Amino acid sequence: MNNSDLIVRTLEQAGVRWVFGVPSGPVLPLIDALRKSSVQFVLTASETSAAFMATAVGYLTGVPGVCVSTVGPGATNLTTGVGCAWLDRAPVLAITCNVATPWLERRIQMRIDHHTLFKPLTKATLACRQSNVGDLFAQAIATATQEPPGPVHLDLPEDVAQAIAVEPGAQIPTAACLPDLSSEVARAITDALNHAKRPLLIIGLTFTRCAAYRNLLPFIERQTIPFVTTMHGKGFLPESHANFAGVIGRARRSDVKKFTDQADLIIAVGYDPIEINYEEWVRKGTSIVHVSTEAAESGDGLHFLWNKACDLNSAVDAISAIATANNQWWPQEFHNHLDDLKKALRPKAAAFAAHQALDILREKLPADGILAYDVGAHTHQIASQWRTDQAKTLLATNGWSSMGYAMPSAYAAKLVHSDRAVVCVVGDGGFQMTAGELALARRLNLAVPVVVLNDGWLGLMKVKQERRNYPLSGVRLGTPPESPAHYFGAPCRSAKSDEEFSRALDWAFSLGGPSVIEAFVDAETYSATVFD
Repeated sequence: MNNSDLIVRTLEQAGVRWVFGVPSGPVLPLIDALRKSSVQFVLTASETSAAFMATAVGYLTGVPGVCVSTVGPGATNLTTGVGCAWLDRAPVLAITCNVATPWLERRIQMRIDHHTLFKPLTKATLACRQSNVGDLFAQAIATATQEPPGPVHLDLPEDVAQAIAVEPGAQIPTAACLPDLSSEVARAITDALNHAKRPLLIIGLTFTRCAAYRNLLPFIERQTIPFVTTMHGKGFLPESHANFAGVIGRARRSDVKKFTDQADLIIAVGYDPIEINYEEWVRKGTSIVHVSTEAAESGDGLHFLWNKACDLNSAVDAISAIATANNQWWPQEFHNHLDDLKKALRPKAAAFAAHQALDILREKLPADGILAYDVGAHTHQIASQWRTDQAKTLLATNGWSSMGYAMPSAYAAKLVHSDRAVVCVVGDGGFQMTAGELALARRLNLAVPVVVLNDGWLGLMKVKQERRNYPLSGVRLGTPPESPAHYFGAPCRSAKSDEEFSRALDWAFSLGGPSVIEAFVDAETYSATVFD
C-alpha cells in the first residue's frame, strides 16, 4: 500500500464519497487510488468549482468535502472555493498535489509556496511527508469537523503520494467539548426578559449546526416574541410561522430594520457576525444576549448582557424551558409587518420580473426541494422573498459571497440528495463564470434545472452605482441574445413571461437530466427592493 492508497482508505473510513478536482501529473497517483475504491473522483471544469462542491457537501453532510488540485495555478484556482468553506464554516479537506520533495524549495515551473497561500484561508495547512501521511489526514479530518468547522489544507508531494505507506500511529486528540453553560444562559435570558418590553430573537449560521434547533420554537411561541434570521439561518425555524418577521440585511432591509429597531432586547442564538455585524442592524445601546459557540467581538455601541462561547445544544434545551415573561408585543404587529414586507418585495414591473419567477418556482419546487442560488441582486431578493420551513433546503454563500457558487453547489447537492428535487438560480454574470460545469452535469446526468435570471446587467453593481449617483459603467453585460438549443449538451429553453416560465419549469422537471432555463427579466425592479 502506498500513501495514496492510505489516504483513500482514511477518506473511506471517514465517510467521504467524492473527491472533486482536475487531473494533472502530480494528481494522477491519487486518482488511480480512488479508481480502486468506493470514493468517486468527480472531474470539474475548474478547481474553484471543485472547492465549492466540497463546501456544499461538507455543509449538507457534516462529513468533510474533499477537493484536489495540482501545483501552482491549480492551487490558486482552488483557493476561491476554499475561502467559501472558511468564511461559511464548512468542513473541507483541500489537497494540493505538489512537485517532488527535492524540488519544494527550488524556483521551478509552477511551484509556489502553497502553505503561505492557504494559511489565511484554512484552520491548518499541513505538509505531507513519507512517514506522516496517515497521521496528518486523520488530524485534518478531526480539525475540519471541530467547532467551528472549516477547511484544512494538505500539501502532497508527488513522490510522497507514491511512497510506501506507514500505518498511522499517533493518537488523534478528540474534539474539545465546549462548556455547558446552560444554567447560566437560562438565568441571563430570564432576567433580561423580565426587564424587556419588546424582546426579539435571531438565529444565524452557527444555529445551522445545532442538533436541538427544533426546541427553540416552543420558547418563541410561549414568550410570544418575533424572530428574524440571517440568510444562512433560513428554514431552521419555520418561515410560515406567525412570529416570523423576515431576514435582516437583504432586500427591503430598511423595512425589516424598522421592525427590529422596536426591540429593546436581542436574543441571538447561534448568531455568527461573519454574516452581518451587529452594528449594521442593531440599534445602538440595545441589550444583546449572545448565545453561540464563539463569543462575539465587542464594538462601538454594542451592549452585551451575556456573551460567552458555550455548547449550543444544551443552551437551546435550557432556553426552551424558560418560564413565560410578559412583554408589550401585539401579535397583529407581526402580521401587519410581514404583510407589508411581502407587498414591498413585489413591486409593479413593466416586464417579467425576478420576483415573479421566484414565486412560480417556489410553487413548483417541493417543500423538501433544494434551491442553490448565486451572488448578485437576486441573492437579496431570494433571501427576503423565498419562504421555507425546512432546514438545509437553501444553499448560498454569505460569509464569502463569491459569484460562481450556485451551479457547483447545486450539483453537489444532487449527488448528496439524489432522490430530491434540486434547482439552481444564477444571474447571467455568474452563469458566464461557471457555465462549463454543465458538462459535468451532462456527464453525470444530474437532473438539476439551472434558471438563469438574464437581464443583461451585473444587477447588484448597477443598483449600487445608482445609489451612489455614479454613472453606470462596467456593469452592462450587453443585450441578451436569443437562447441557444443547448449549452454544453444541456438543453435550453427561454422564458419571457410568467406563462412561458411556468411551462419551461414543467419541461425541465420532466427531463430526468440537466437543463437550462433562460428567464429574461426586467433589471429595473431590483432598484425598488435590493437596498430599500
